[in-house]
Amino acid sequence: MVVGDFPIELDTVVIGAGPGGYVAAIRAAQLGQKVAVIEKGNLGGVCLNVGCIPSKALISAGHRYETALHSEDMGITAENVKVDFTKVQEWKNGVVKKLTGGVAGLLKGNKVEVIKGEAYFNDKNSLRVIGEDSAQTYTFNNAIIATGSTPIEIPGFKWSKRVINSTGALSLPEVPKKIVVIGGGYIGMELGTAYANFGTEVTILEAGDEILNGFEKAMSTVVKRGLQKKGNVEIFTNAFGKGVEETADGVTVKFEVKGEMKEVAADYVLVTVGRFPNSRDLGLENIGVEINERGIITTDKQSRTTVSNIYAIGDVVAGPPLAHKASYEGKVAAEAISGEPSQIEYLAIPAVCFTDPELATVGYTKQQADAEGIKVDVAKFPYAGNGRALSLNSTEGFVQLISRKEDGVLIGAQIVGANASDIISELGLAIEACMSVEDIASTIHAHPTLGEISMEAAELSMGHPIHMVK
Repeated sequence: MVVGDFPIELDTVVIGAGPGGYVAAIRAAQLGQKVAVIEKGNLGGVCLNVGCIPSKALISAGHRYETALHSEDMGITAENVKVDFTKVQEWKNGVVKKLTGGVAGLLKGNKVEVIKGEAYFNDKNSLRVIGEDSAQTYTFNNAIIATGSTPIEIPGFKWSKRVINSTGALSLPEVPKKIVVIGGGYIGMELGTAYANFGTEVTILEAGDEILNGFEKAMSTVVKRGLQKKGNVEIFTNAFGKGVEETADGVTVKFEVKGEMKEVAADYVLVTVGRFPNSRDLGLENIGVEINERGIITTDKQSRTTVSNIYAIGDVVAGPPLAHKASYEGKVAAEAISGEPSQIEYLAIPAVCFTDPELATVGYTKQQADAEGIKVDVAKFPYAGNGRALSLNSTEGFVQLISRKEDGVLIGAQIVGANASDIISELGLAIEACMSVEDIASTIHAHPTLGEISMEAAELSMGHPIHMVK
C-alpha cells in the first residue's frame, strides 16, 4: 500500500475495457459524466485481442487459402499455393493493433481516463486499484462491472503448451497437421473450420446430440454437411473427453462415444466448452451484489445490480456471451445512470457463427414461438434460387422468416449461407421496428444481391413468390 493514498473522486467508474466496458465509458462521458475505465490487460478486452476480431481474421485468411486451392468449377487453378503462417499471424496482429489503437483514441477523445490495474470494491462507493507498483483508492457515484469471462478448464485437460483454449488457438506458431476440438459450440466450430480450411485434419468431440446446438438443427446440418465435404473433418457427437497424454510434440486424446473408449493423436487439443464469468475477486461480497452459483450477477432491465448504484453488463450477466450484447447493455447502463429511461430488450439481438457457411439468427425460432403459444407462418427461401449466390458459387443454405399469423409482423429470422452475418441486420431492424413481411417484400432490393433472398422469403410468406413455384 502507498502511504497517503488520498481517494480520487469520479462520477462513474467502469471496470473492464472490452466491447461492453469501453462503449459504456464513452457513452457515459458523452452524457456529461466524469468517467474512468479500469483495465488490467489490453484495451478492447477478449473480443478485440484474443476473440472476435483475431478469430475472424484467421477465418478470412483460411477462406483465401481454400479458395485459391479449390476454384476449379470456375475454371481457375493455381499451383504451389503456400501458407506462410508467420505472415498470417503478423497480419492478424496488425488488424488487432489497429482496432485497439482506435479504442485508445476514442477513449482519449471522449476524455475518459484509463487506469491500469485490478479493481477491488471497499464499499458501494469506493474501490482500490492495484497496479504493478502502486495502489490507489477511488470514490464514485456509480460503477459499471464489465469484466468479461474466462475459458473453462475441464478435468483431465489442464492448460499447457499442447492443451489450449481459444486464446492459444489464435496464436499457434504453425498450421497444425492435426487438431482435436473438444466442444462443438460456436467457438470450437469457428476455429476448427478455420484450421480445416488451412488443411489441418480436425476431430470435433461434442457432448450433445448435435454440433452448434444454439442454432436450429436444419441450420447446423448444412454446416455439418459442408465440413464433411472437406474430407479432413471428423465429427463425434455424444462424445466425452476423458483425458490426454502429452508429449513434446503432440497429444493423444482419450474419449468416450456411446460407451466405447477411443483415442486420437494430434498436435494440439483445443478445449472450447464454455466460459466462466469474471465476477469473483472483485469484492462484490463486501457490498451485497447478488451473484448466483454460476458466477452470474443479477441485474434488472437497466443493467442495475441488487445494489442501486452498481451496474453489470456483458458476460458477467445472464444471456449469451456476445460482444454486441455487451455493447448494447453498456449503453443502456450509461444512459440509466444519467437518468434516461433506457431499458434492455433482447428480442432483436442477433447471434452469428462464422462457420462454412455462416449462421445467423435473430428473434424467435418456430420452436420458441410454439412454446409461447404464438401462431406463426414460416417461409424458407433457398440460396440456390438467388442469382448472386449462383455467381458466387455459394448456393448452400436458406433464409427463413418467422411471422405472426394474425398480422404478418416479423418476429424471427434464421439464415444459413454466405454472408449470413451481414444479411441478418436488415431482418433485425425489421423486428425492432415491428415491420411485417409485406414491408420487407415491398422494399426494393438491389439486384443481384444476397439481400434479395430476404425479399423472396417475404413474398413466399405472403403467398406469391416470384422465383419459386409454390
